[in-house]
Parts: sequence; C-alpha cells; structure tokens
Amino acid sequence: MKGVDDAFLGVGDKPGLEIWCIVGSSLVPVAKSQHGKFYARNCYILLNTTELKTGVRRHDVHYWVGEEAKEEDCLMASDKAVELDAALGSNTVQYRETQGEESDNFLSYFKPCIIPVQSQSPQHMEGPRHKSSRTRMFRCEGEHVARVTEVPFSRSSLNHKGVFVVDTASKIFIFSGCNSSMQTRAKALDVVKHLKENRHSGRCETAAIEDGKLVGDSDAGEFWNLFGGYAPIPRDLPEAVREESMNMPSKKLFWINKRILVSMESHLLDREILNSDRSYILDCGTEIFLWMGMTTLVSERKASVTALEDYIHSQGRSSNVRTVIMTEGHETGDFKLHFQHWPKIVEMKLYDAGREKVAAIFKHQGYDVTEIPEDKPQQLISCNGSLKVWLVDRGCTALLSTEEQEQLYTGDCYIIRYSYVEDGKDYHLFFAWSGKNSVKEDRVSTTSLMSSLADSVKGHPVVAHVFEGREPELFFSIFKSLIVFKGGRSAAYKNHVLQKSDSNGCSQKDGVALFRVQGLKHDCVQAIQVDLVASSLNSSHCYILQDGGSYFTWLGSLSSPSDHDILDRMMNKLCPLKQSLLVREGSEPEDFWKALGGQSEYSKEKHVKGWPSDPHLYACRFEQGLLKVKEVFSFCQDDLATEETLILDCNDEIYIWVGLHSNVTSKEQALDIGKMLLQDGIVLDRRSVETAVYIITEGDEPAFFTSFFNWDSSKQSSMVGNSFERKLALLKGLSPKLETPDRSMRRPSTRRLGVSSEPTTPEHQQQQPTPARRAFGSASTGRFARERSPATGLSPSPSIMSQSPRSRSSSTTSTPTAVARRLFPASLHASEAVHAFSNGTARRR
Repeated sequence: MKGVDDAFLGVGDKPGLEIWCIVGSSLVPVAKSQHGKFYARNCYILLNTTELKTGVRRHDVHYWVGEEAKEEDCLMASDKAVELDAALGSNTVQYRETQGEESDNFLSYFKPCIIPVQSQSPQHMEGPRHKSSRTRMFRCEGEHVARVTEVPFSRSSLNHKGVFVVDTASKIFIFSGCNSSMQTRAKALDVVKHLKENRHSGRCETAAIEDGKLVGDSDAGEFWNLFGGYAPIPRDLPEAVREESMNMPSKKLFWINKRILVSMESHLLDREILNSDRSYILDCGTEIFLWMGMTTLVSERKASVTALEDYIHSQGRSSNVRTVIMTEGHETGDFKLHFQHWPKIVEMKLYDAGREKVAAIFKHQGYDVTEIPEDKPQQLISCNGSLKVWLVDRGCTALLSTEEQEQLYTGDCYIIRYSYVEDGKDYHLFFAWSGKNSVKEDRVSTTSLMSSLADSVKGHPVVAHVFEGREPELFFSIFKSLIVFKGGRSAAYKNHVLQKSDSNGCSQKDGVALFRVQGLKHDCVQAIQVDLVASSLNSSHCYILQDGGSYFTWLGSLSSPSDHDILDRMMNKLCPLKQSLLVREGSEPEDFWKALGGQSEYSKEKHVKGWPSDPHLYACRFEQGLLKVKEVFSFCQDDLATEETLILDCNDEIYIWVGLHSNVTSKEQALDIGKMLLQDGIVLDRRSVETAVYIITEGDEPAFFTSFFNWDSSKQSSMVGNSFERKLALLKGLSPKLETPDRSMRRPSTRRLGVSSEPTTPEHQQQQPTPARRAFGSASTGRFARERSPATGLSPSPSIMSQSPRSRSSSTTSTPTAVARRLFPASLHASEAVHAFSNGTARRR
C-alpha cells in the first residue's frame, strides 16, 4: 500500500494487542513477553483489535511518547499512527499517550500495571529481564487501573492522600495514606503481587502500613527505619489543578489550512460545519480532538497531525492533555457531545438490503431459499421456576390466581416474582411492571413494595423495573403465555378513567379487539392488544382480530413459519373452541377492514432484531450533590469492588451492581440511580427513559448477569472486610472469613443511625420522602457529569437510612412481626400484614 510502512501490512486480522517501538527510522515489533514495559527515551505504536458482537473488528491505535524521547521520534510516531490507520481502512480512532498521563483505556491493556523504566535498552524487545536489588519506591493511583509512577526513595515523597509501594530486596511494603480510597489501596495490592511474582519469583514477605497507626506494629517500625526513623508527614496541600481547569476556555475550533490553524466560531457547534475535505482541531481544555474528513489524503492527514503536535507544544500542554484523532464516520461519543444536532446513526435495513443478494447466492448454489433463517433464542433463565403476580392498587397488593397472572392490563402496575434454582442456589427475580396507562400513584408505590418484598425472601433476590412496550426478553421468558389487555383492574385506574373521562386505555367497542402475537419460542408466547386501527398492523407480525363472535387470524407477508405456529397456540389460548378465518396479507375480506374502521397505510418493512451491543461498565458515585460516572475499560469480575456501585450498560437494559459496602443502602436508591442516568442521558444518550433497569446485589449475581464477565464462581465475593482487607488476606495466604450478605443492603452496625418517627397512615407515608430520596439529597434532581480525571475515594454518605427505635430493637430477631414491618407500610398491624402476605392481599388499617 502506497505511503504505508511494510510493518503494518496484514495487521489487525486477529483480536489482541500489537506493539512496535521506534528505533532510528524503523519500526521494531515488541515481543509479547515484553508488553507493558516502556522506556522513557522511546516512542511506541500500539494497535488493539477487539471483535464486537456484531462480528466487526474495532481497531484502537495509540502512540506513546516517553518523557525523554527525541522530538523527531515523536513526530515519526504520529506519522506512523496515521499510516497504521490508512492500512486498516481509515476507520480507527487514534490516541496520543504521554508517559505518566496515560488514559485509563491505554492502561487497561496492561493488567495489573505498567512499571515505568527510565533507562533505554536497545535490546529491550528481546533481552532478558534484569532484576535489580536496589530499593525502589512507587506511587500508585487509580481505582480500576493502576497508575504507577516511580518517585524518589525519600520520606518527602509520602503524603496522606496517596498509596505507596516500597520494594526492597527482601520485603515489599505498601503504605496507605489516611485520605486514600479503599479501591486505590486494593488496586495497589495488585502491584505488590506483580512485583512479588516478577521481581522476587514469589519469595518475599509483604507488609501493609497504615498511615497514623504505629502501636505494636513491628512492620511499621521496620518501614520507618528505612527512612531513618518515624517523623510526621506534613499536611496535604490543597489541589489547584481543578481550579485551573475550570478557568480554561470552554471550546476553541480551528480548521487546518496547510498546517496553519484558522480560528472558527465555536459558540454553538453544529455537525454541518465539518467539511469532508478538511481537518479540524477542537480544543476543549483537558481534551483536544483532531477530526479529519473522509476525502483527505494520507499526506494531508500527516500534516494535520503535525499541526496538532505543534499546537500542543506551543500551548505548553504536551504532558497533561488528552488527544484523540479520528476520521469522519468513526467519531467517538465524547466528540459528538460537543456538537448540536449530530445526526443519529441510521440502522441498515438488513432484510431489504440483503435479502435478494443472500437468496441469489444460495439459489446459485442449488438451494431454494424463501426466507432468511432466524436465530434460535438464547436460554436466559431456568424454565422450571414458579411464578407469582401481585396487582398493585393504592399502596396495597393482591395476589392473582394462576389464570389471572397471565393476563396483565395496561392501566395497572404489577409485582412479578419468578423463583428458580440455578447451580444449587435459590434465586428470586422480581419485576415491577408499569402499564402505559397506569396512574402515578401506583407506579411510585410499586417499586417500594417490590423492594420490601425482595428484602424479605431467603435466597438470592434480583429486582428490576420494566415498562410496557420496553420489556426485555428475560421478562417474557418467565411466562409460558402472556396476554396484555387494554383497560385496568385497579380501583386507582378506574377512578382515574371516571375523573378524566379517559378512554385511551380501554377497548373501543365491546367484543372488538386487535392483538399482535409474538413469541421467543413455541412455549413462550404473547398477545398484546393494540389500537383497533389498520395502522397497527405490521407485515413482520401475525394478528388476531376479534369482531364480536367472529375471529380473524392475519398473517403478515414477512412473518415466518414459527410465527404461524405461535399464532395457532395463542388462538387456542385466547379463544378456545373458536374457529377463526385465516387471512393472508393482501387478500383481506371487506369485513376485516370494516372491523378496523377502514383500510389505511401500515408498516411493510421487515422488523429485524438489532445486533447485540457490547456492554460498557461505569463506576458511579455522588460528590457534592452531583452523580459522577467514569467508564471502566477492559472490565472483568475483579472490577466489582465491594465499596462501589457500578453500571453495566447493555443498551437494551442496564444493570446496577451494588457492593455490600457501598454507600447505596436500599434497592429503591439503586433504582433511582438508574432513573437519573436515563433521564439525563449523557452516558446513555441513545436510550429511552423506560429502559429496563436491574438491581444486582453483591453475592446475589444470577447467570444472566455473570454471563457478561469471565466469571469465576470460586472467588469469594462474600469475604469479611473491604476490598483491601480481602486482597491482603489472599496475598498473605490467610484463610478467608465469610460473612452472610444483608439482602436489604442496610448495615446499621457500620453507620451512625438517625432516629425518626415512622408514618402511621398511608397518607402520611406518601407525604414523607422515601429513604432512597433522603439518602440522595440534592442529587435526586438527576444531575450528573462524566469524570475524566483519576477517581478519588468515595466519601461516606452524610445521609443514612432512618429507622424507628422500635424497628432497630427488633432488627436482630427474625420473628414474623419483624418481617411484616419490612414488607408492608407501618400503618398495618403485624398480624394483618402476615395474613395479607400469606393470602396475597393487603388491607388498610
């Protein structure tokens, strides 16, 4: 390929990491055994290839600049990154990485860490490892990636907010500042383990030193003797970096004219100002983006990157700015956020675009193809569980019969519990289902009642909030059959219809109704009542039309034989012993259209299930009333730290994982986090606010959650202590002690309890804020921001779950009275609550 280095030919075919070092004017491949070792006088090119669930390969290119590298090597590294992008079809995203300021994404490739090397070794790609016996001291930062920096071996290098590792010939010490976060301490232990295995061949002692604790600790005495004896560490100076970044200009936009930057208006950015034959620099303070049009030549792109390097050096920001380089059509989400009206990606009409081509290929090979074969549904959960459904009505619940629990109404809210056994453990999956026409009073109380019910069961509970029309496949898979009717059973809904004269949620005429029939498989079918108009039809589906005593079964022209089988089964379920008139699309009788109010246009495009999305993991926390989120790259099971609350974004649904020692103290509070993320939509910008939200508690992880990880069930997720104490016990070879998780996520023994009187009536209870909103404080407004700097520690939440003195005194017992108080409002007598639970109903006091 013209203008591309021969070292890049054929690369990127397989998932994995490839690294080249710039030596003189050549690119030298770095052996896999030497990945993660970077020399300060060199520059490197990295290619990370990942295969997405769609089958498409994604390529991320990084060029790493050492702090002692020559300027000509830096320019060559940027040029080679452009050449590598061209070799891969100009569809990569390129990142400039500087030593000591590497991005979390870059560091996530090298677990557990990168140990900096200050010297330069010409044979470092192939040479043996040299184990030095000198004492080295490292500062460790980061909570999900270890950011390791070598510091002078001196007492003055220590501070109260950092974590430090001192590596001596016979012992490794870890010093934890009193203001450091528990997650950073735990991540530093991974560095200690790495040094122990690679520098000491596993044969050395380890010692943990806690800032400010010296009494009776021989390890602490030995540690301070390394520095000539103990002396107090000066108080940490306040950080000024954040203030400087706040005062920097918001945005600057330039277009590059032969390496000359031409300033442009940047007050309101719009996608239309970016021309495909130009390159642009967008300076956002802590981030600088280089956007190159798709019609620019490789030579022009190299000149643009050189102009970017010149701009960064002229501003004196080469060491503390994040630089991202991209080509038109492959923009990152962060870049798009700075522009108004960025067009949404239009999904390809896979069926229309490829049906004839695929059929032609198969027919050429002798096959008679009439339909593209459908994928078999994935087995999401055990099919041998038991189902219970409660109707929610004005803060009370009523257990439905076996027949009624397969019939939901759009004007109601329901609590659905599916209990099953998996790997010898009892799991309980709870859904709070909100109909489209349900009243606000019922929607608010449903999640609270569901959380209380989940806290009362034995086993492993998981709760989720789903909305009609946005249900995940997992929801439908727990029903053998399900019919969703218009209208409602609850008194609250009926009262709403009477007051508002609202007929939107009711059938238009008695005995006339239209149902869309669908199903995951033959034994998991659904019929959804839709508006009684022709526009509700879709060629991809099958329908049942009831017109008084007559029934029509309508087959869409794009429906499959399996859809027809599901239609037959649902017809027997919905209208047993009734004969229906089979109608194929295009041959409908006049009576069919008359029942729908006349013929009109409807969708005739093939409904194709979208490609599965690759999951993204985010850590979140509250800071000064603001919910901050930060992506965890190359995530694994070990990133689920017990002090944290993490969000697994799977596009069609999100999972909120709550550690046992996190600041989230109730399932309702965790559900509120999901609502905030969906309402503000910065991380989840493409999502509906009615996306399904699951709450997973540490120790209760079901298989449909662990399938997103390379899960090791032998890891003790319920060990005593925080993440640092757990890792330290394993590092020292101690037997882990186990604790029984508190399923309600309330840990009064570790928090200062507040005292408040519980409401005595349902009306008073509605007037008071829920415990989840009290815990959130001002953050309940739903504001949050994306964080880019290394995460700081989670400070204990000032708000706590309030309990009455009586409920605290009985919290240590497991009497039926105590269980009932958690399940039902305080206005119920305990005896009434237990009776209501056993009978599936709740009565007012």
